[in-house]
Amino acid sequence: MALLLKDAINPNLVQTLENTPAFVHGGPFANIAHGCNSVVATKMGLKLADYTVTEAGFGADLGAEKFFDIKCRYAGLKPDATVLVASIRALKNHGGVKKQDLSKENVEALKKGFENLEKQAENIAKFGVPMVVAINRFPTDTDAEVDFVYKRCAHLGIPVALANVWEKGGEGGMDLASKLLDVLGSEKTNYKPLYELNAGVKQKIEAITKEIYGADGVDYTKSAEKDIASIEKMGLGNLAVCMAKTQYSLSDDPSLMGRPRGFRITVNQVRPSAGAGFLVALTGSIMTMPGLPRHPAAYNMDIDENGRITGLF
Repeated sequence: MALLLKDAINPNLVQTLENTPAFVHGGPFANIAHGCNSVVATKMGLKLADYTVTEAGFGADLGAEKFFDIKCRYAGLKPDATVLVASIRALKNHGGVKKQDLSKENVEALKKGFENLEKQAENIAKFGVPMVVAINRFPTDTDAEVDFVYKRCAHLGIPVALANVWEKGGEGGMDLASKLLDVLGSEKTNYKPLYELNAGVKQKIEAITKEIYGADGVDYTKSAEKDIASIEKMGLGNLAVCMAKTQYSLSDDPSLMGRPRGFRITVNQVRPSAGAGFLVALTGSIMTMPGLPRHPAAYNMDIDENGRITGLF
């Protein structure tokens, strides 16, 4: 076990079905953690390839914000471009369509839900990084729905491309790759974090909630007020802030879909993760321990004395 833990510090070099190299290292959920892979994996990728693509998980209001404000800041990274991934199904869901009906064409709901994508694009622009919108196409997406997203993105001046990678592999990503290369060749990044580290804890929380989520303000419980006072007394107030918030809404209420307005964020606790270098602000009814099934897959996994692993599939 000690040997395995020692080896875990190194990124796992894997390959795609088309033999493209990839590093897998870390990947905490962006609703409760920073949502990014490790700094060492990203820096190794930058050393070994002409282009390195890394994911920041969940909605851009979570993963992208934390990638820019926490990871890039601490690692000294300066991202050249962002691929903002969206699906027509998700946008229709934000427009009020129930999950069981997402396969049906509904341009009106798509129009309503598009506000969410528009807000996410506005958020990326706040960090000074050029972007491309990638439509992760599903078989049930109709031409009318795809056409609507193209026209709306064109109206906003944002390049957009279809991504059909799940069906066609690398070939299905050629349009997206071409659009991304065009952006890299024609636009310059002016990356900057959203807030300064020397700002107060509340100032940093409010910068994220107002600028990124679109909230009117923040309410702090008595417990959160005590947490902040204690953190500042310990001299940890200059750390970055990692918001713990539902991934289903820009607000802290998962039922508020689309682009909610006129809402406030409630901060219940603020916990220091001093080793990681950030403060975790818990909002709404977020749970920090994801649920597991009655019989987790880990129960079926084992490794023998020769290092042979079984039970993964």
